[in-house]
Amino acid sequence: MITGVFMVLFVVMLLLVNANIMENPANTLRYYAFTDIGNGISTEIVDVYSVAPQNGTISTKFSIPQDVAGEAYSVDIEPSINRNDQDVIVWRNSISSNTSLSGIMLSDQGTVIGNTTNQGINMISYDSGGF
Repeated sequence: MITGVFMVLFVVMLLLVNANIMENPANTLRYYAFTDIGNGISTEIVDVYSVAPQNGTISTKFSIPQDVAGEAYSVDIEPSINRNDQDVIVWRNSISSNTSLSGIMLSDQGTVIGNTTNQGINMISYDSGGF
């Protein structure tokens, strides 16, 4: 009887250990990695915006990490929910990070649009006439 109770407790502990001791810290690390990626992409966009010509086009290529914890992720640029700004959203499944684009939408030059994934070389382009 005592052995049976210990076995049931042991099985319950095994199920809880995976969720609480392994998954939660891994998700926290993924969130911080997504935040770093969002900051890097935001910086790249602001850099292109700061040297953009009044009449003409400018493009740059950049790379982002190929994976986070061995898994793919996506990047979207969307309007911010709480303010008149835009966010770089890096996400995978239920984990996402929102990073502000530093007020580019508030300027005369319009909005930033686009999305990408973690695969290959990524490009940022600016055209004074719009796309």
